[in-house]
Amino acid sequence: MPNRKISDVIRNQKILCADAALSVRDAASRMAAERVGSLLIVAHGRLAGIFTERDLLNRVVAPGLDPERTRLAEVMTRDPQTIASDRPISHALHMMYEGGFRHMPVVEDGKPLGMISIRDALGAELTEFESELQRRDTLTEIMI
Repeated sequence: MPNRKISDVIRNQKILCADAALSVRDAASRMAAERVGSLLIVAHGRLAGIFTERDLLNRVVAPGLDPERTRLAEVMTRDPQTIASDRPISHALHMMYEGGFRHMPVVEDGKPLGMISIRDALGAELTEFESELQRRDTLTEIMI
């Protein structure tokens, strides 16, 4: 698992991008509709920032900003750390752990190719773990 290339994880990924002028409300609606925890902010085809669920919570909701009037440009993380698609997932996991974040844009020459998240990186392992928990719950119900 950790030696898989990031390109393998993002191969069929549809990336969610937005303009920095988009309202936080519209961005949150798009994220909810796509069932993702972040979106990339792109200007002139190049990565300008990232907006995540944590940004929504800590930079918009907690300080009491109006999500209708607040633009992504005001609350996004500018110039986020990025990773190349030819790197192993273990490298991305290490960077995310060290940086304290859960989403990392995958770029090539400043152009976004995708997004790697903790969930993406550990997807197969999380699925297996969830299945094991479900099996244990089923066994517990049978035994009671």
